[in-house]
Amino acid sequence: MMTASESDTMRLDGKVVAVIGGGQTPGETIGNGRATAIRFAAEGARVLVVDRDEASAIETVEMIAADGGEASALQADVTTETDCARIPASCVERYGRIDVLHNNVGRSMGDGGTVDLTEENWLALMDVNLKSYFLTSKHTLKVMREQRSGVILNISSTASLCSGRTLAYKTAKSGINSMTQMMAIENAAYGIRVNAILPGLMDTPMAIERRAAEQGVERNVIRRERNAQVPLLSQQGSAWDVANAALFLASDEARYITGVLLPVDGGLTAKVG
Repeated sequence: MMTASESDTMRLDGKVVAVIGGGQTPGETIGNGRATAIRFAAEGARVLVVDRDEASAIETVEMIAADGGEASALQADVTTETDCARIPASCVERYGRIDVLHNNVGRSMGDGGTVDLTEENWLALMDVNLKSYFLTSKHTLKVMREQRSGVILNISSTASLCSGRTLAYKTAKSGINSMTQMMAIENAAYGIRVNAILPGLMDTPMAIERRAAEQGVERNVIRRERNAQVPLLSQQGSAWDVANAALFLASDEARYITGVLLPVDGGLTAKVG
């Protein structure tokens, strides 16, 4: 039985975490990256909030500070290797180490079917959705291998397992799944765990705001369409569902879990089969 003192222990106490994409696009709800950064800080982590939009990263830092947590912001373009190298270096400079890398960037705008997708958009989508995860992981692993410990969490998508109308996003997210498993095996001997989270239909700004604008409809029209596809209570998830899954995988409670692709999707992938 867990004692009172053990139950009160923060699950990431003393850990240093870099959350990539820790800002967010504007919207009515909270995004996956921001929610995860806040959740990690509430559990005792010192958080480096990384985003290409420095103002948005600072906003997340201010939200964490308002709740008594510790965080700082870093502006970076994760499609650029020099910026990716600065992420673990900044963690070490500011906090002495890096324990968790949380890769949470993605883009589907400009995607399409095979015959309609332009080469320019294919390359841009691959840069954001796949290359960035490779580059951030590459440079962070150098530090984690020296530490002989660490956790990498990659945000993939159920789109990697389900059929859809967009080629590049699905292909990139499928690549993240394979990369996660490969990195887990490569780095197990160093005590480094690598897992992926596959969010399903989530009520986040990136999912709702863009589709509402593109289709010229109210947000709730998009929400109703998406809710109807979810087996579990016909309800989309929220960024907090992704954050809670990330917290578990980042914590020592998941010390024997690596190479896992975890759907957080209300049964969507089970429905597909």
